[in-house]
Amino acid sequence: MSTATRHRTEKHVSHPAFRADEQFAGHLQQLLVDLNDLALQGKQAHWNIVGPNFRDLHLQLDEIIDAARDFGDDVAERMRAVYAVPDGTSARIAAQTSLPAFPLGEVLTGDAIDAIVASIYAVAGTARRIHDDIDAADPTTADLLHTILERLEQLAWLTDAERRTPGTSVPEAVQA
Repeated sequence: MSTATRHRTEKHVSHPAFRADEQFAGHLQQLLVDLNDLALQGKQAHWNIVGPNFRDLHLQLDEIIDAARDFGDDVAERMRAVYAVPDGTSARIAAQTSLPAFPLGEVLTGDAIDAIVASIYAVAGTARRIHDDIDAADPTTADLLHTILERLEQLAWLTDAERRTPGTSVPEAVQA
């Protein structure tokens, strides 16, 4: 019997130290969906923004898209590492996203900033909502959430700063 044939017929058993349960997998699946939708919305904005500071926002959107794609890949690979099966299909994204819809057609840069920042914060909200359950089950995966949150909230702040007015924008900065 060839090695390839034997490999297909023998039952393989592994003994991971941690294996995702249904809730854990569902939490990561939601984060994956939201990250994939953020990348798609970023591209939609990238192609269709017009107006003041077009070039700066166009380049900023590339950073957001790259982060969303990279983090989506990290989440999907983490899912596989803990024996969960990720679903990154367009049908799943459309059915399950928790992000607000991005406008169609040409979008003024300021409106695009507001929309993409809302979507970044929606993804961050998903990561924060699932964090405690993930951390209780597997602190290693929670570390991935920390990295995602740190970068997404930084990108939201950097992007949103374009629209803020000192001392009058909500939310106001906490004075230390």
